[in-house]
Amino acid sequence: MRAVYLIAGAGGMYCGACLRDNRLAVTLLSQGRDFLLLPLYTPIRTDEEDVSRSPVLFGGISAFLEERFAFFRKPLPVIDRILDSGFLLRFVSRLASATNPADLGPLTVSVLRGPDGHQAKEVDRVLSTLAALKPDVVNLPNLMLPGLAKPIRDALDIPIVCTLAGEDIFLDVLREPYRRQAFDLIAQKTRYVDAFVSPTQYYAAHAATHFGLPFDSIHVIPMGVRVEDFDTSATSSDRPFTIGFLARICHDKGLHILADAFIEVARQHVDCRLHVAGYVGAADRSYYKQIRDKLADAGLADRCSFVGEVDRDQKCRFLSQLHVLSVPTVYHESKGQYLIESFAAGVPAIQPRKGSFPELIEPHNTGILYNDDTPSALAAAISDLIADPAKRQTLATNARHTARTHHTDIGMADKTWALYESIK
Repeated sequence: MRAVYLIAGAGGMYCGACLRDNRLAVTLLSQGRDFLLLPLYTPIRTDEEDVSRSPVLFGGISAFLEERFAFFRKPLPVIDRILDSGFLLRFVSRLASATNPADLGPLTVSVLRGPDGHQAKEVDRVLSTLAALKPDVVNLPNLMLPGLAKPIRDALDIPIVCTLAGEDIFLDVLREPYRRQAFDLIAQKTRYVDAFVSPTQYYAAHAATHFGLPFDSIHVIPMGVRVEDFDTSATSSDRPFTIGFLARICHDKGLHILADAFIEVARQHVDCRLHVAGYVGAADRSYYKQIRDKLADAGLADRCSFVGEVDRDQKCRFLSQLHVLSVPTVYHESKGQYLIESFAAGVPAIQPRKGSFPELIEPHNTGILYNDDTPSALAAAISDLIADPAKRQTLATNARHTARTHHTDIGMADKTWALYESIK
């Protein structure tokens, strides 16, 4: 059986979906599976070997220009090759990081229309590429692309899988009438999808109600990481208590909440530190500066470390310095890749009780959940853990064990392949 997975590039950023999907591909390939990873929009960025194939399909620059200008909707072989070149896509995607998602309604709706949208040329290119590869199943990367489901089924007569990836965060901020049009199109187009994959039980239930998906068609396959990469022992208890943040630095991820909580904690505990790692896009630089200035004004600059983006080795070293991780998201997190990596390193988490966090933490006691979604509640939870080293060690042991029993890349790959075989 040959499976083709369409992976959506994240514009030059590390993103949890790309890290997970690329690791899925690496593991399946190592098992001898016939699996191909094809990038859409932009080249992917991952912190390990990138096994996606070239060229990029449904190029982000082309899709944007086709939405704005009718001229680009016709075949332009030379121009298309230039626009879809990996170098140009990487360069422009960095500049596009300041784009407000709320302004992308017309483009989102057009892409959802599939062959009836302004990107019909891109759809044809996807279909011709897949026809040459002759897959037995195709996996779409998210609910922004079910417009491809029927054309692929009609052309190749094969089943379609669609991964659920927290699309509500993007789609819910679209301006009307585009938000409603997008939801209507998702309801129409997902009728041609045979199975959906959710990383968590929470998001399976949420997506079913939020988008009107058939719940019995959603399969929960927990995220997995190569746990061996995170075998470095976490920080010993005799060092300054270190709180970590590892995620994209933006308002939605809640670094401002953690910063306010750390200011409260630092008033009580002199021997504590805050380490922050993550990508900062152009639109979020002012937000990032405000947080750093606030910590400096509180006299805490010498107790804070800001390391920016981290690759795989740097990430492992970063995690090894932590006693606890906290990413207090403003939104309801659907995945939580950063928690799985943290657990693999033996670092427990302190998270708000919402989204996927309860199911990632409660069943195996891998961290602490707080109910009042405020900086003060987070600060209280951190202070309690500082005061109880034995509890922290228990949570750390549970976290490491949970990653190795419930969140391995092999388990994720085996469950995914079994799903493909069941619908083939």
